[in-house]
Order: sequence, then C-alpha cells, then structure tokens
Amino acid sequence: EFFGTSQLSQFMDQNNPLSGLTYKRRLSALGPGGLSRERAGLEVRDVHPSHYGRMCPIETPEGPNIGLIGSLSVYARVNPFGFIE
Repeated sequence: EFFGTSQLSQFMDQNNPLSGLTYKRRLSALGPGGLSRERAGLEVRDVHPSHYGRMCPIETPEGPNIGLIGSLSVYARVNPFGFIE
C-alpha cells in the first residue's frame, strides 16, 4: 500500500537502463515533512555551495518542481546514516 499511495513513491519508467538508474538516484524536497511547491522560495530552489559533489546542479525538472527535485552527482552516495557523501 505504501508504494502505491505515498507522495514519496513514483512509478519507475523502464524505457532503458539509464532511465532506471536516474529514478533510483533522484532526490526530492517535496512530500510529508518536506516542502510544498507553492511555499518553496528561490533560496531553497537555488544551488547552494554545500551541494558541490553531492547533487547535480543540471538535472532538475522544468516547471513548478525546478530545484525541488534533483539527482545525486556521479560519485555521490548515501551512507548508512542517511547522509550524502
């Protein structure tokens, strides 16, 4: 039930292996305990210096979700404590 009804889950597009990998490395500031599209200002959506090497500044959707949904950078990973290294 969680996977079908949660705001944090998304149907994975499996057109090719690269699109599947992109979905698995996606980061979101939206959802329960996060931000809403309407209340997120420019400071939240903008690239922060602490994102260097952790989040890709290029790969983000256009439209109302710009800057709120991103991807891990190439060599970034999430450690067992949930922090991005």
